Amino acid sequence: MNRTEIEKFKRKELKVNKTRTVLIVVLLLCTVCVAKGEEKKLGVTLDLTYMSKYMSKGGESYGQQGALFKTVDLDFWGSGFGLKVTHQEPTSSGYVGKSRFNYRPYYKNKLFKDTPYVMKYDLSVQYEHYYRLGNNNANTTWEWKFAFSWPKLLGCGLVPKYIAYYETPAHNNVKFRNKAGWHHSFGFLYNLEVPELPNPLTLSAFIDYRDGLGGPTKDHDWSHATLGLSTKVKLSDNLTFVPGIYHQITMDKSISSRKDITYAKLSMKYKFPK
Repeated sequence: MNRTEIEKFKRKELKVNKTRTVLIVVLLLCTVCVAKGEEKKLGVTLDLTYMSKYMSKGGESYGQQGALFKTVDLDFWGSGFGLKVTHQEPTSSGYVGKSRFNYRPYYKNKLFKDTPYVMKYDLSVQYEHYYRLGNNNANTTWEWKFAFSWPKLLGCGLVPKYIAYYETPAHNNVKFRNKAGWHHSFGFLYNLEVPELPNPLTLSAFIDYRDGLGGPTKDHDWSHATLGLSTKVKLSDNLTFVPGIYHQITMDKSISSRKDITYAKLSMKYKFPK
């Protein structure tokens, strides 16, 4: 076996080991959940989401096109562990190769319960699989996400939130191997009660800092700010419509050449009764 063949074998083994590790982790989570919640039922939510423009960490990943997301969200017996499987695709031709499946196991819980310092957290990792492209042409990545919020900290309805993302290529291909990096998002949420509406309007404001994500050619700087307005409309006991509108102010041209970007996000969620 020559050197080239050895390198190919090593890369293949690394890929297999990573996939095996993820599967083992998911199985362990399922086992723990079953042990903790034998009498509880599995929660299943179907989510169909449309974005008029697909924005990903400030970037226009599908150019001027929108995106459609079809998600199955499994809640493992109310334990905090879960798994989301999403298929995303552009709404028209031109970016067909960027259609992908996202697999995201997660864990949600709270710390410091029953205190003003209660902290909600959501920890997850996502494997992004571009199934239409070979490994050498696809930016197949692992995305680690760490989200925290403090609903009672300020005591005025204003909720601070912080999200950190870390992405790294899932394969050792030359084209994308230096794309790893961090991205940070800092913001606030506020639920505004409107007497004419059955549910409050959720106001959001976030500012993002790109810290190496995308490789050494990207700036380490404040990249963009996003203002949002959304609400929930309960159509039935299990069906909820979530419309939202967002406006991005771009501060770093390496993220997007457009300074002002406005887009809509419409979600239909069906939660199976337990």
